[in-house]
Amino acid sequence: MGSFYEQNQNINVLLVTPSAPGHLNPILRLGKSLVSKGLHVTLITNEYPFKDNTMIGGVRLEFFSDGLPLDYNRKADLVHSMDMISKFGPGSLLAFIRSRPNKFAYIIHTPFLPWVSDVAAEVGVPNAMLWIQPCTVYQIYHHYYNRLEDFPTESELNMNVKLPGLPVFRTDDLPSFVLPTNTFASFGSVLKKLFCSMHKVKWVLGNSFMELEKDVTVAINNTGRVFWPVGPIVPATLLGKEEDFDLTKSNEDQNNCIEWLDKQKPSSVVYISFGTLLYWSEKEIQSIAAGLKKINRPFLWVILMSPSYQQLPKLEILEEIKEQGLIVSWSPQSAVLSHPSVGCFLSHCGWNSLLETITAGVPVIACPHWTDQPTNAKLVTDVWRVGVKLNKNSEGFLDGEEVRRCVEEVMSGQRSKEFTKNALDLKSAARQALVNGGSSYDNIQMFVNEIISSCSDQQ
Repeated sequence: MGSFYEQNQNINVLLVTPSAPGHLNPILRLGKSLVSKGLHVTLITNEYPFKDNTMIGGVRLEFFSDGLPLDYNRKADLVHSMDMISKFGPGSLLAFIRSRPNKFAYIIHTPFLPWVSDVAAEVGVPNAMLWIQPCTVYQIYHHYYNRLEDFPTESELNMNVKLPGLPVFRTDDLPSFVLPTNTFASFGSVLKKLFCSMHKVKWVLGNSFMELEKDVTVAINNTGRVFWPVGPIVPATLLGKEEDFDLTKSNEDQNNCIEWLDKQKPSSVVYISFGTLLYWSEKEIQSIAAGLKKINRPFLWVILMSPSYQQLPKLEILEEIKEQGLIVSWSPQSAVLSHPSVGCFLSHCGWNSLLETITAGVPVIACPHWTDQPTNAKLVTDVWRVGVKLNKNSEGFLDGEEVRRCVEEVMSGQRSKEFTKNALDLKSAARQALVNGGSSYDNIQMFVNEIISSCSDQQ
């Protein structure tokens, strides 16, 4: 076994990703998994969020230029950042690869970097992609960008879409980028380039697991595309292991959150967080707070304020509920979701957060905003049946009474036991997928075998 491990250590794999946490965290965890199989793994990204580290979990860390200053706030202008990485990234990555003394056996990238396939072809290295959204969304994008089915248009905005392996989707269940109302044209153009050139990608690895999205995964592979779920790729703490890195903000809120949760009753707390990209407006804060006041349940609420705010707005409603729960600017989410006092998660349904929730076995209140989130919410409510969707009012804002309704339905309503049972069943399936003989475990091993085989073919 030792000789096999040493042999694999001579096989070099390159991971390429933007520095956004939703891309960086899953591919870095994938890299750690490949390292555990004996491969030598390097991760390269366009911003350096690692402080003084040059290696994490056995993965070597490198940097390529996107033409922006190191201290530039890429999160503040995602469109400009994407344009710059597309302009400067290919040349910078190509120069890095050619400067290395040892050839890479495989290059793996995340979506929104379709040009990596061209760089891989130029240096004669096979290419795989880690798809960081549900398999369901991959199937939708494939049919939309290749014009294989009809989708909503300006003249016919409300229509149903039925694709192989999927339930019927209404317009408001679809990813925002496929709708005529999409205001992020640059993201749409990147996705179009990606899905019209998928023939350049030899493998697609999905951050999901077979038991979670079996029908759509089978449907994708039946068309000759190679799509293998290798997830859930989540923090190790959710799987009862120790995590050796955390690229999110960490401060005194971590201890405050856990100490506060320790004092609450089992399954009593409403956890609320909308991820790292969505800022809260005063109107939304007021509406959520009004709903929390009505339910009179303990809550842990992560409020990410716009940089223009230095602190939370001084709202009377926040004063009225301050003894009822805890409001923080950041939380150790995997530790929070694993805590026995958490009873449900009011979430924007970003895929990383949703996978963490599934792995923790926590019911969901879905409050989607954009990109894949509306589709993820559809899966929550109609496919997995682990929660409900929070509907916005006619003006597109959250409503306090709707918050109250959803919390009560998930935590004490007629279907609350069904939501809890289904969530716990998915938790068990998620863990089973990752153990020896599980579906994702086997898929990762097949991919490693493919890398070793391709390396032999190149020699």
